[in-house]
Amino acid sequence: MWIVVTFIATIFQTLRTAAQARLRPDLSVNAASYVRYILGAPISITACALAVWLSAEGLPAIPGRFWFIVTGAGIAQIVATIALLTSFDRRDYAIGTVYSKTEVIQVAVFSAVIVGEPLQLWGWVSVIAVLIGVVKLASPSDTPLRQLITKRDRAAQAGVLAGAGFALASVGIRWASTSLGDHPALIRGLVTLAAMNTAQTVVNGIWIRVREPDPFSTIFRHWKRTLPVGAMSVGGSAAWAIAMSMETAAKVRSLGQLELLLTFLVSRVWLKQRHHRNEFIASGIVLAGILGVTLFG
Repeated sequence: MWIVVTFIATIFQTLRTAAQARLRPDLSVNAASYVRYILGAPISITACALAVWLSAEGLPAIPGRFWFIVTGAGIAQIVATIALLTSFDRRDYAIGTVYSKTEVIQVAVFSAVIVGEPLQLWGWVSVIAVLIGVVKLASPSDTPLRQLITKRDRAAQAGVLAGAGFALASVGIRWASTSLGDHPALIRGLVTLAAMNTAQTVVNGIWIRVREPDPFSTIFRHWKRTLPVGAMSVGGSAAWAIAMSMETAAKVRSLGQLELLLTFLVSRVWLKQRHHRNEFIASGIVLAGILGVTLFG
């Protein structure tokens, strides 16, 4: 079941991220990233309330550490989203997304260190394959590996930062969800999502209000384009949270990197962006490593 839920999350995330990228001509990086929280929080809270009301087990007991974990995870996701949109600006949607897929390496490490859920040997071998593919992607030409490693690529820097933020957020979601006891995965996932979205709306709202004069009117003025982003964000985030209530964060996020296939399809068909053959080869290496983590991790 977690595989099906993860695939649903992947579809939502791909469409939401592409829609966010298309908001950039009208909204700043901060405002485009804030859309998913300010419009998503009311939807996630409503979904959580309905699920708890319909559930025979009701609301789970919430320990004090839960609030610290979801707030930290929410802040990590805010930083990651801003970094990802910055990477889009510096390269393009598809390549920025692949850079952020260093997340699979980082979430494996964080899961092992923070929550004690390490990968198996072949899972780590597959993680190294992902790293090789991402490094190669930094320069699609036949550039020596040494130059790839030492080359300064601002899109890569932003993408790797995005991967770190998403990795910490994923581990935090898993940690927070498992702290809610033995309630059904649906309830634990939605409670975690509603709490995190609320924290993100407050924290990022204060940040964006200080840095920009009137971002909220801009977001709501373009509501026909921003509302779908909020709805798709809730759908994707809910599916991620539910999947990570069922399985380890490392496996869920690794399988979720199938997003790469959808990303290049959306990039070509919807955003009209074109790529070189070597970029597809490098992304294929990343995908192969991701599948290895899923199957052998």
